[in-house]
Amino acid sequence: MPITNEEKDYLKLLGQNIVRIRKKKNLKQEGLSDLLDIDDGSLRRIESGRTNPTTVTLLRIAIALEVEIKDLFDIKIHPK
Repeated sequence: MPITNEEKDYLKLLGQNIVRIRKKKNLKQEGLSDLLDIDDGSLRRIESGRTNPTTVTLLRIAIALEVEIKDLFDIKIHPK
């Protein structure tokens, strides 16, 4: 089943939140991708909202950023 526009928007917000937390921790994309042991292209796709990361990947991101996984989802959504 294709992903809806609302879901795409949510993934973009999730990615933007990951970027915000990463920058707050003074980490560059390359540094976070090294901690996650993934290529930086994969991280760029997550942060830009172009891919739907697995729960395991999100857990790894939370651990690497030293935040709780719920913090990655601390975003405001506006249902239409």
